[in-house]
Amino acid sequence: MGDLAQADIYGKLPEILAISQKMNSERDLGPLLDLMAREATSLLDCDRASIFLLDREKHELWSQVALGSDQILRFDARLGVVGHAVTTGETVNVGDAYRDPRFYNAFDDTSGYRTHSLLAVPVRNQRGEIAGAFEALNKHSGTFTSRDEACLAALASQAAVAIETAQLVGSLRRSQDELTQQNGNLLREVERHYSTHGIICAGMRMQQIVRLIERIRDSSVSVLITGESGTGKELAAKAIHYSSARSRKTFVALNCAALPDMLIESELFGIEKGVATGVESRIGHFQKADGGTLFLDEIGDLSLPAQAKILRVLQEQVVERVGGRSSIRVDVRVLAATNKDLVAEIGKGAFREDLFYRLNVIHVHMPPLREIREEIPLLANHFLSEYGKESGRGPMRFAPEMVRSLAARDWPGNVRQLRNEVMRLAACSSGPVIADDYWEGQWQTVPPPARRPEPAAAPSPVPRGTLKQAIDDLERRMIVDALQTTRNNQLQAARQLGLSRQGLINKMKRYGLG
Repeated sequence: MGDLAQADIYGKLPEILAISQKMNSERDLGPLLDLMAREATSLLDCDRASIFLLDREKHELWSQVALGSDQILRFDARLGVVGHAVTTGETVNVGDAYRDPRFYNAFDDTSGYRTHSLLAVPVRNQRGEIAGAFEALNKHSGTFTSRDEACLAALASQAAVAIETAQLVGSLRRSQDELTQQNGNLLREVERHYSTHGIICAGMRMQQIVRLIERIRDSSVSVLITGESGTGKELAAKAIHYSSARSRKTFVALNCAALPDMLIESELFGIEKGVATGVESRIGHFQKADGGTLFLDEIGDLSLPAQAKILRVLQEQVVERVGGRSSIRVDVRVLAATNKDLVAEIGKGAFREDLFYRLNVIHVHMPPLREIREEIPLLANHFLSEYGKESGRGPMRFAPEMVRSLAARDWPGNVRQLRNEVMRLAACSSGPVIADDYWEGQWQTVPPPARRPEPAAAPSPVPRGTLKQAIDDLERRMIVDALQTTRNNQLQAARQLGLSRQGLINKMKRYGLG
């Protein structure tokens, strides 16, 4: 750029700065390109101006055909005066376009426009790479001057930053739109999977449960879900949540039996920083579920102090963190589940009667699988289909005699056990059809078919010795039997015996069973 051009451009600096401010405030690429074209046309006093952007993958230049147009013009990046500016990185000023061998007149031929003078300057991004070119056509008074070259070059340097920013914003918006769409699709899939549509049922009892869940979908009352282990209590809780108006809010599940008493309160209500050495502040499950649903599984195993605090939350809709001094308001629907007889627990003094009535506004009982044998074929085929999809093995099926054999068994572990056994059979099968002979030999983990109860055995003779020795012997045998039944799970064995876990441990030490 010559000294004269540098001196002349100072008179245009206020206009260039004003144009730069306008460009930097526009975040949409289409309107930004229109703005640049209009402002450059006015600044250089010419017929028209255009921005051409470089597509590196296709090695093409593209531009909008006209201001405000969605039509895109594309051509080889090596063609024309603009292509020369992009390829060489040089400013090209042509006084008579049709006399210049670099001029590409195909656009004039198709549009009827007649190009006389032409000015093109490369556009470089912040990394110094050529990202396109700025072109101006037909100066109103003569040809483009060196001052015009300097002005368009200054404008091009500002345009590069604005274009890159607009492209980045556009990319972020597209990513956000894609994420929003994906999240919406995932939410709809979760709702479909976990709502009542996800409950596999054919018989009347399960259909009645589905209808009950659908009737209470618009309510926020507490629900108590009872049933043996493995009957699908959490599935019922999720169906209640994902069928309700709270479905787009959080579903939080907590297994009350899996936490020691000392941690229950901090898990449920949260804890303040500094309550103990190294303790950081964290929110509890009630706050995590604010606006949504909190599922308290095995609520019958909660201590009485924890029950009292849950009752307060249900009554007042506020929580207090451990070590905190202020109340925090929450909006939570509580669903609780248990495999215990809470009425019997109330009689023992192990469960609060007032909490029971607070939770038992709606009662959903999940029947054991042995009482709804009509569901077994449908469930087994569903789990088999699920395995085929997840494993990529394709469609699989049970032989008819296998379905009858499945339906004839008691399944003490209920739906959970049925699912695990179907997955095991499918994983070990050599073909797409699973027949009854797969149970021969290695399938001894599957419970045998239901049998008639054996006649009661004759009472055993009264043991000899002192009363204390007889009681100790009986207690020892009961502990051994409970541990064998629960596969040495001390917590479950203690529950079976009506002891605390520590009480069981003490007795095991006493009898040398530790």
